[in-house]
Amino acid sequence: MQPSDALLTRQGFTPEKTGGRILLVACGALAREILELIRLNHWQHMDLQCLPAILHNSPEKITPAVRDIVSTKRSVYETIFVVYADCGTGGLLKAACDELGVEMIEGPHCYSFFEGNEAFAKKEEATAFYLTDFLARQFDAFVWKPLGLDRHPELRDMYFGNYEKLVYQAQTDDPELTQTARACADRLGLSFERRLTGYGELEINLKTRA
Repeated sequence: MQPSDALLTRQGFTPEKTGGRILLVACGALAREILELIRLNHWQHMDLQCLPAILHNSPEKITPAVRDIVSTKRSVYETIFVVYADCGTGGLLKAACDELGVEMIEGPHCYSFFEGNEAFAKKEEATAFYLTDFLARQFDAFVWKPLGLDRHPELRDMYFGNYEKLVYQAQTDDPELTQTARACADRLGLSFERRLTGYGELEINLKTRA
């Protein structure tokens, strides 16, 4: 059963099933994609624990939260893999993973590894605002309300005046979710572009550990 977006945003996800050889410590924004990959590939040896996705609004909290889980769980699992990119930690998460002797996914953020880190770096889209499937569904919780746009919509142009387009990186081919993402672009006054990325390098990284 897939956890709800609200749960993943605020609380994260602790698996009902444990006992695998590999623990994936991930962002709640990736939980649905990881659980689907586990289901499709029958990876019974992998357990998933997710931190609250809303930590991305306070990235300084990500590294100590990951460190706590790794320190607590390392005696239980043969391998721990951190399914975060840098995610605004300024290299601190990578330094902590190196210190703890665990690997993490490469890239500056999930937008990059969904599209492919090399391909993303070549685009140099400084005026693009990105959404994934999760962020399209949770747009109000991550963008609209934290920026106060629900109370002061007149601030929209101050926040987004330097952006030109919203890029929706679609993990699934869902017409309804595409319409949701398009509506987000309209609310921000941005042009809209959809890219069907699938799971990108997230899937590649997990398959190398299967």
